Amino acid sequence: MSSIDRRIRELGLSLPTPASPVANYLSAMRTGNLLYISGQGPIIDGRVIFKGRIGDELTEQEGYEAARLTAMNLLAVARSDLGSLDRIAKIVKLNGWVRSAPGYDRQPSVINGASDLFVEVFGEKGRHARTSVSAHELPMGIAVEIEMIAEIES
Repeated sequence: MSSIDRRIRELGLSLPTPASPVANYLSAMRTGNLLYISGQGPIIDGRVIFKGRIGDELTEQEGYEAARLTAMNLLAVARSDLGSLDRIAKIVKLNGWVRSAPGYDRQPSVINGASDLFVEVFGEKGRHARTSVSAHELPMGIAVEIEMIAEIES
C-alpha cells in the first residue's frame, strides 16, 4: 500500500471507483510531468450525491462536503492513471465551479472542501493555486465540478 493510500485510510476515507467520462473526452491526460484531470463531481457509482444550488437547495456546508467528495473522485482518477498516488509531486491548480443560487457569493468557502482535503492528504505538497467561480448550471445538476492539475514524478 502506498504512503498516500495509507494516509487516506488513516483519515477514515476510501477512494471511490473512478467515474467514466459522460461525453467525448478523457478523464486524465499526461503531458510532460503534468497530469490534467477533467472536471469531476460529487458522484458515487454513477449516482449524484449532492445535487442542487448552493445557497438554495443545499447549504454551504453541504457544498463543502460536495467539494470534498469531488476531490476524492479526482484522486481516484489520478490513482487509476498513475498506478500510485505517491507519484504526485504536488497539486498545482484546481479550477472549481459552484452551482450557485442568485446572490450567493461564497464559492471559495465551498471549494475549500477540496483544498482542505488535499492538504490533509498531501501536506505541503497539497497546497495549490485555485479558481472558484459561480455556475448557473452544471452537468446532471451537480452542486460542484472541479478539475485538477498535478505535477508527477517520472
